[in-house]
Amino acid sequence: MIRTMMNGKIHRAKVTEANLNYVGSITIDPDFLDAANILPNEKVQIVNNNNGERIETYVIEGRRGSREICLNGAAARKVQVGDTIIIISYVQLDDSELETFKPNVVLMGEDNTIVDEAYFEERQTEYIPG
Repeated sequence: MIRTMMNGKIHRAKVTEANLNYVGSITIDPDFLDAANILPNEKVQIVNNNNGERIETYVIEGRRGSREICLNGAAARKVQVGDTIIIISYVQLDDSELETFKPNVVLMGEDNTIVDEAYFEERQTEYIPG
């Protein structure tokens, strides 16, 4: 059996830009991508905590150290600068891979700095941004 599992998550990032006049995608600081094990061109789901929107798009690598999270093209209509979002990538695994697989979770601070990097635990606790 093949299961679709969370692979990486950038939790509570702030949108820094919304660029309607772009072909499409989300631009993300490579420091965040590395920490969450997300690759350029990878499909991601974006969950907007401010308005409940959920969209799918692909990743474009931004400028390293920029702390940028920019929704481009049609996705720009689903966010406002300053919105808090969650960016999630998924991977398909067979049952034999599940025992050793651990997704990467990156917890973000208010200023788009990485507060913590962790593996997803079986029992999650509430995340309170620092």
